[in-house]
Amino acid sequence: MGYCMGVRRAVEATEQALLDSPVRPVYTYGPLIHNPQALERLGRSGVVIIGNGYAPLPPDFGGATVIIRAHGIPPAEQAELEKRNAVLVDATCPRVLSSQKRARLWHEKGYTVYLAGDRDHGEITGIEGYAPGCIVLENRGDAEKLSSFPEHAVLISQTTIKQSEYDSIAGFLAEKVRDLVVLNTICPATLERQKALESMAEHVDGIIVIGGKNSANTRRLAATAARLCAFSWHIETPDEIPPEAYALQRVGITAGASTPDEIINAVEQALQKGYSCTEIRQ
Repeated sequence: MGYCMGVRRAVEATEQALLDSPVRPVYTYGPLIHNPQALERLGRSGVVIIGNGYAPLPPDFGGATVIIRAHGIPPAEQAELEKRNAVLVDATCPRVLSSQKRARLWHEKGYTVYLAGDRDHGEITGIEGYAPGCIVLENRGDAEKLSSFPEHAVLISQTTIKQSEYDSIAGFLAEKVRDLVVLNTICPATLERQKALESMAEHVDGIIVIGGKNSANTRRLAATAARLCAFSWHIETPDEIPPEAYALQRVGITAGASTPDEIINAVEQALQKGYSCTEIRQ
């Protein structure tokens, strides 16, 4: 549960920049992670979010630090930040960096690049910049709507997509594309969380999924929990624990890859305090 390697690395890079940089504010290009509570804490420390939907880019950063979040950004946007005199700290997750490089490599080979994932997710939009003209598929249905198929193509996944979703897209494309290369780019942490949740669901009466409502991997955990358990809830803070949870004998908790440890601990403590006799599984 809690921060994956990439998110923890990005948060630590931002906290270090706050300590090291004499120039305020410290910027992040897009929200550092998909967790409102973590972003609020960083904001109080002097972090300002810039980019689409957030504060506009200053004409000149004047040497201020800009953190490239774990999701990464398109190369053209990185070049623009450099042009405006930003001091960049690249906290792109190493696994996402690998996907970016592989997308560029296969694009330069002349292959059509398919990206499987959430169309508006920062990771996907970042990888798109390395393979102009690539095709984003959110699910198998998107693939089935395609009217034509190339001779040569490569399929790359968002690191947080469910394996079953990816396999379904890959299976369909394999029937249509003569030369299809399917790359294994799903983060192991995503698979481990899904498997752990499936195992836990066999032993509990209800499941609480902790994490941002705008977190793709947390929403997928919540969808899995709803499928596996009659009682499941997706919450962001202990205040959102439903009264019904306290009526159950056994409650399992899990959390997305951008959920801070302190929030997970607070939810567990609230549950333990609210139960007179219960069993909590993680």
